[in-house]
Amino acid sequence: MIDFNQFPSPCYIMEEELLRRNLNLIKSVKDRAGVEIILAFKSFAMWRSFPIFREYIDHSTASSVYEARLALEEFGSKAHTYSPAYTEEDFPEIMRCSSHITFNSLTQYERFYQQAAQEGISCGIRVNPEYSEVETELYNPCAPGTRFGITSDLLPDILPEGIEGFHCHAHCESSSYELEQTLVHLEKRFSHWFKYLKWLNLGGGHLMTRKDYDVEHLIGLLKGLKERYPHLQIILEPGSAFTWQTGVLTANVVDVVESKGIKTAILNVSFTCHMPDCLEMPYQPTVRGAELGEEGPYVYRLGGNSCLSGDYMGYWSFDHELKIGERIVFEDMIHYTTVKTNMFNGIHHPAIALWTKEEKAEIYKQFSYEDYRDRMS
Repeated sequence: MIDFNQFPSPCYIMEEELLRRNLNLIKSVKDRAGVEIILAFKSFAMWRSFPIFREYIDHSTASSVYEARLALEEFGSKAHTYSPAYTEEDFPEIMRCSSHITFNSLTQYERFYQQAAQEGISCGIRVNPEYSEVETELYNPCAPGTRFGITSDLLPDILPEGIEGFHCHAHCESSSYELEQTLVHLEKRFSHWFKYLKWLNLGGGHLMTRKDYDVEHLIGLLKGLKERYPHLQIILEPGSAFTWQTGVLTANVVDVVESKGIKTAILNVSFTCHMPDCLEMPYQPTVRGAELGEEGPYVYRLGGNSCLSGDYMGYWSFDHELKIGERIVFEDMIHYTTVKTNMFNGIHHPAIALWTKEEKAEIYKQFSYEDYRDRMS
């Protein structure tokens, strides 16, 4: 049980024991299926915790020059890098920090391949299987008109020189059964090129640490894929799976206001700044000790402390009247949330911390005015 009194407020708090539970499961899948599973920084980049990850996995995936640098300089190994587009200015640094580079289009490949080949980097191309079961279009990488990847009709019969891998990403917090259907479409459209390849990257979105995920089915799928194409190295790069249900965001009630019979508890955090997926997706986060909905004796909207009119979520029912200074705990706020925050309105950014397996608070980062100021000119 986290001792919240050891942490500042607001604060993102990751629990080491919960993280290691996920890492153990992921390593088990990796070992049993004979595949490579790597960490996607777009979901999680809390670099002070990388030594824990390195006990279980060897590599990470990057989508920008800064993420690639983080892979090399903080994770300690070169990145598997994919970006929708590389620039002349960034590509030398991308090469310095990458072991694998995936191109989003043939024009990008033609523009940069020779440079990468001279550095001994393994190059690939992103392909679009034209199939995805992701219902929210904002998160669907294969939605009609997508800017991601090449459809099979645009590839020549013989792959261009130097393409050693395909990268396919079609999932978002998906199950193994969605992967099964994706593989059907991927193999139907692209398998006749597999003989030219060394690796196949199945991207992210494989939420294998979710409680209801069928891990045995996943392992069976991956083993079957390797049996069909034994020469291919199979790579998965989930993000959320690594830090799913591993930590919280804590806040405090700073005021309670009422208008037209609606009570809003104003917190010292912001949804738009610190939990943006709640407004983008949108989805309702779980609040410890509260029930979602308006059925109950004490019902509140939860409001952020920015000046954005829509910076609130609700409604939640509590079993008691909320008091100023009371702690509010938002569950499962480590994956994606921590990397998508911003400093809009100069709102005080939550600290970042770890609750160690020895039950000690390790404060990774506390933010200051200078952090806000230095992002501006």
